[in-house]
Amino acid sequence: MTGDKHNGTNDVGYCKPPKNSRFKPGESGNPRGRPRGSLNWGMVLQRALGEKVVINENGRCTIMTKLEAAIMQLVNKAASGDGKAIHYLCQLVVSVEERSVAVEPSAQISETDQKVIANILRRFEKSLEEVKQ
Repeated sequence: MTGDKHNGTNDVGYCKPPKNSRFKPGESGNPRGRPRGSLNWGMVLQRALGEKVVINENGRCTIMTKLEAAIMQLVNKAASGDGKAIHYLCQLVVSVEERSVAVEPSAQISETDQKVIANILRRFEKSLEEVKQ
């Protein structure tokens, strides 16, 4: 360690980088950042799974997405008795069911919620009137 141990102003070590290499106030650690239009893993996966493929099924050609084809293969393997496929399919079904329950919002708004919303709207209307004056 360099510097005076008593005042601790020039300490260098774990979580204490040298003063001259620290970020200056108002300066970003990544000034250029991620370029616009660059894809993240989710977008790449979404695009790949959305691509269309031609499937020959029972002598008939069908066009579907890669995701649909993969799920169809998983279901067919599970139906033929493949243990791993059955396990993955069960996990997928549970995951889809959990999401559908979590996503469904209640169509009814309680009286209390309606009063709160009305109060908020009144406050916004008052603030808009004050701004106009």
